[in-house]
Amino acid sequence: MEYEMLEIPQYFICPISLQIMKDPVTTVTGITYDRDSIECWLSMADEVQCPATKQPLSKDSDLTPNHTLRRLIQAWCVMNASYGIDRIPTPKPPLSKSHVMKLLRNLKSPELYAISLDALHLIANENVKNIQCLIDAGTTGAMILLITKLSKESHTRNSAANIGQALRILYLTRIEKKHITKLKDEDYQDFIDSLFLVLGSDNIIKDDVFKEVKTLAILVLSMVMEVSTASVLERLKFEFFKQMVNVIKERTSPQAVKAVLRMLIDLCPWGRNRMKIVEANAVFELVELEINGVEKNASELVFGLLAQMCSCADGRAQLIKHACGIAMVAKRMFRVSPGTDDRAVHVLTLIGRFSATDDVVSEMMNVGAVSKLCMVLQVDYAPHLKKKAREILKLHSNVWNNSPCMPLYLLTT
Repeated sequence: MEYEMLEIPQYFICPISLQIMKDPVTTVTGITYDRDSIECWLSMADEVQCPATKQPLSKDSDLTPNHTLRRLIQAWCVMNASYGIDRIPTPKPPLSKSHVMKLLRNLKSPELYAISLDALHLIANENVKNIQCLIDAGTTGAMILLITKLSKESHTRNSAANIGQALRILYLTRIEKKHITKLKDEDYQDFIDSLFLVLGSDNIIKDDVFKEVKTLAILVLSMVMEVSTASVLERLKFEFFKQMVNVIKERTSPQAVKAVLRMLIDLCPWGRNRMKIVEANAVFELVELEINGVEKNASELVFGLLAQMCSCADGRAQLIKHACGIAMVAKRMFRVSPGTDDRAVHVLTLIGRFSATDDVVSEMMNVGAVSKLCMVLQVDYAPHLKKKAREILKLHSNVWNNSPCMPLYLLTT
C-alpha cells in the first residue's frame, strides 16, 4: 500500500497506541499523548505513572490540548491525501459541568425542556466520560423530578416522547443509592407512583413509542428496586406486584418481561412479597407465558420465579389449578438448560411432597412428569438432583409402579 511507504513524523505518534494522534493532549509531565489513550491509561489503576517518564500522575491530571500539534497533523494528512490518508476531524471540546447545568436549568422552561432533553440524551450517548459529567452535575435527580412532573400530565404522543427521553437519560446515568437516600419519603413515593402512572396508562401501549416508554419505565423501576432499602422492599404494596404481573400478561416487550421476572425473583425474600406475587396471579401468567414460547434466558427466569412461588401452598395450588401447569413443567424439562431442569425438578418435588392428592399424582404420570423424573436418574445430572427425583419416585411408587416408564431398578440404585 502507498500508505505504508510514507514516513510518519515520530512526534505524530502516540507513545501508548503507536497510532497517529487524533486529539493530542499534553500531561503535566510534558509528554503528549492521544486523549483516548491517556484517559484509558489513567483509569486503569489507583496509582498511575506517566508511560514515557515514569513520573507519578493522578487520575484527575490536567490534560492540555496541543492545538499546534493537532493542526500540524491535520495539515500533514491533507498534504498526503493522495496516499489514502483521511484528514483527522477537529475534536469537540470536553463537556463542561457548566454546560450541563445550563441544560438542566432549561428544563424548567416549557418551551425549552424538550430541546434540552434531546441535547442531554445526545451527550449521554457519546461516551462514558460524558455520562460521569452528567451525574456530577445532578442530572439523575433532575430527571427523577421531571419524570414525576410529566407523568401527571395527559399522555399525548409528544408528552410520552418527552417522558421516554427523560427515562433514557435516567437509565444511562444510572440510579445509585445516594440518589434514593437524598429523596424525602413523599418524593420517593411520588417517583414510584409516576412510573406506575406510565405503566398503568391504557393508551400508552398502542404503538411502538408508547411500548418503548413502558419498557424504559420498567428498566428504571428495576434500578430503583436494586438500590432501595430493606424497609422499602418489605413494605411494597400489593398494587406494585399486580402492576408487575400485568407487564407479563400484556407482554409489553421481551426486555420488559425479563426485567420484571428478575425483579420479582429478587423481591421474593423480603417480607410477604412472595405471597403478594402469588396473590397477583403470577403463577397463572408464568404458565401462560411459557406455553406461548419465550427466549431461553427468559424461560430460565420463569422457572426460577416459579420455583419460588411453589415454595408456598397457594403457589402450588395455582400451578395445579392451571390445566397445563404440571404438563408445562414436565414438557420444558431437557429442552432449555440444566438450570431450568434443576428448578423444574424442584417444582415437581414440592408438588409431589406437599400437594400430592390422588388426582395430582395421576396427572403427573399422565402428562409425562414421572417419565421425565426417571430420565433425570439416567442422564448425567448432579447428585442432588438425582436424589430429589429418586425421593419423589419412591414416595409415590405404589401408584406409579404400574407405569411402563417406571423401571423398578431405578428405585433400588
